[in-house]
This record gives sequence, structure tokens and C-alpha cells, in this order.
Amino acid sequence: MDARDPSGPAVIVDPYSSGALYAPAFREAGVPTIALVTAPTPPDVYASSYRPEDFSEVIVASSDLTAAIERLRALRPRCVLAGCESGVELADIVAPQVVPGVANEPETASARRHKGVMAEAVARAGLPIIEQICTDDPGEVEAWIERAGLRGRDLVIKPPKSASTDGVTRVSGGKGWRDIFAAMLGRRNRLGLLNDRLVVQEYCEGTEYVVDTASYAGVHSVSDICRYHKIDNGGHMAVYESMSWMPPTIPAHDDLVGYAFGVLDAVGMRFGAAHIEIMLTDRGPRLIEVGVRPHGGGHPRFCRVATGESQLDRVVRRFVSDEPMPASYVLRQHVRVLFLIARRAGYVQNAAVLDGVRELESHYFSKFAIRDGERLEVTKDLFGSLDLGFVVLAHPELAHIEEDARRMRDLEQQVVLVPEASTRRRS
Repeated sequence: MDARDPSGPAVIVDPYSSGALYAPAFREAGVPTIALVTAPTPPDVYASSYRPEDFSEVIVASSDLTAAIERLRALRPRCVLAGCESGVELADIVAPQVVPGVANEPETASARRHKGVMAEAVARAGLPIIEQICTDDPGEVEAWIERAGLRGRDLVIKPPKSASTDGVTRVSGGKGWRDIFAAMLGRRNRLGLLNDRLVVQEYCEGTEYVVDTASYAGVHSVSDICRYHKIDNGGHMAVYESMSWMPPTIPAHDDLVGYAFGVLDAVGMRFGAAHIEIMLTDRGPRLIEVGVRPHGGGHPRFCRVATGESQLDRVVRRFVSDEPMPASYVLRQHVRVLFLIARRAGYVQNAAVLDGVRELESHYFSKFAIRDGERLEVTKDLFGSLDLGFVVLAHPELAHIEEDARRMRDLEQQVVLVPEASTRRRS
């Protein structure tokens, strides 16, 4: 039985990262929110974003979900939505039992979280994917490399249930892949999940985009398209350098959106926000991964600056009214996020030079979390980038964004990282 009440509260599962923005958005629409959390405390990487005071009730899920489901049914919520990656699986378990009329397809739940199963579902739907295998057996990987004709080619190894590029490793020329595979297998990622299997795939080149969407009853709406620029930072690939909002007039728009909507259908996404990362290659679009939750890192706040709204706003509005979601979006001004990068480990000197970023003409927002004397590790993933800080530039003229981005990187280069050995010599 569907316990949903169209006038009831909204339930957000693990309302962390951008998922924390659901509560104020629903509150502005006159709707209270309930937090359903997978553990009494959030993962360390999400702790700073959690605002339990924004929720009328916080329900902690236990291994036996009976009590939580009974309580949720009594509350008669209008929806159950994943707030961030750590809440995706629980949302997919709870929603069909509490609000089955507005739940994603239960049969394909694993494809919405596990990258190996995800790729298989997309391939079954007839969409091209990056060549890959997901296994815990290095012998299977060896045979796959030979079968796929990837001997001597660059490979990528990553956990099937990580987030924010955690653990994504490029293996140049395939050399030493066994050692990397062995080191990652059986370890816990930054969400605390065990890497019991690993995805190994061909290294794919092209331009990386993310298509952010909002869905209701299987009808998908694209709220924005961003282009990523990532770099190799030492031995770590997929380190974010920047993210730029793109106009819907880009030549690749139709290919990207058509492919993204096909991915959503393949993994059974029918309700809520999603985040589809796609590599546009010379052979066409190829799925990197899909996250069936809002784009993280506070993205909706900055999307509002670029387009006037966000995928999260569209989801909230649709669950509050019958107003149909627009099919696309308008880019009102250019917005670019620049991520700080520690290119080597060391102790910080001259951090105050970054204050000059706020003098840039296109400066909209900046957050820095580095202090003189603090030791930084080499940036490995998006979690590490967000730990350091980032800058958001916004301006109607792209030329101003480009110039200020160069000036920001010049300032960043003036921050000194002193190796530990050097500090010992001086002391």
C-alpha cells in the first residue's frame, strides 16, 4: 500500500553535501522535512554539511529497518529522496515500501549505485560504454585485458561504490596494474565501504561533461550541463581543476542529453535528481558514472547563479505542485568553479595571498581551508580538493572569467608548500 500523502513531509536520506539544501528548499515551499540517516553520525567527508536542526525529525536506520519503515509510514511522507551517495541504497530500499507510487524501479536498484552493475545495465539498454570488468579476481582481469586488446594500454582502476573520484587510479601503459589492484582490494574507501571488488576499464580520452537532471514519473529534465577539466596530479588522475557551466547551444548538447536520458532509463531512474558524468569521445558519448542524487559540493547554490534555478529546485517544485518541469535551461551568466590543488605535500606558508582572490572582478564566492603552518597532502580526489577550498567566478562576459581564472592560479602559485625536511633543518 502506498502510504504517501501529497501534503505530507519530505524524507531526505543522508541529507549531506548538496542534499542538505533540500530542507531549506522544501521549507520555503511550506513543506517540513524528515532526515533518515544511515548511521548516527555522517561519514567524516560529509560531517561539515549536516544540519540536523533543519529537520523536524531525525530517524536513524538500524540493520533491522522495521521500526524506521513503520515510523515513516505513520508520517505519510510525499517522497523519499537520496541526499547524497551514501544514502542512495537506503533510499532505494525504503521508498518502495513507504512511497511505492513515487519510487525508482526496485529491480534495477543495484545499477543506481554499483558502477559495475551500472555499466552492464547501460550496455543492455543498447548504449555504448567504456570497456571494463568488475571483479575481485586478478586472473579475470588478465584474461579481460588480453580479450579486449588492451595489453600495453592505459587502464583505470576504481572502487565500484566510491564517490568524488575517491580511489580512481590511472595505470600508465597498464604497468603494475596487479600491484595497484591488490593494494585497493579489501580496503575501505572514504565512505567507509569495503572495496570487495574493483572496476578495471580502458582509459578513455575526450571532453568530460556532467548532465544534471530532475525526473518525475520517468520524465527527465536537464537543469544544466557542466564541463569538467581534470588533471593528473602526480600518480593521481581525475583531480578536479575546474568546472564550467555550458550554454544549451553547445554542439554536443543533443548527443549528451539523449545519452544521459538513456542512462537514466537503463538504471530505472524515475523520481528525483541525478548527475550523469559522460566522456565525449571521438566515438561519441561514453558513461563514466551516474549518481542518483543531487550534484554534490553545494552545486545547486551555484547553478542558481548560472541558470536561475537547479535540479534540486525542480524536484522540490514538482513534489509540491503539478507544475511541469522545463525540458532545458537558459544560461544567464557564465560561472566557473576553480578548485585548489596541492601538487606536493608540505607545510603552508603565505596562505594570506589567496585573500587577493576576493578582489577579482568576477569573484562570487570563495572558501579556503588552509592556514600557515598546516601540513597538506597531495590532492588525490574531489574530497581532497573540497578540503582545501575553491573559488566561484561569475560574470556575463566569458573573457572576464578567463582572465580572472588565470589571475587566481597566479595567486595560488604564490602559496608556498615547504617540505618537512626543510622545516626540520630550519628548526
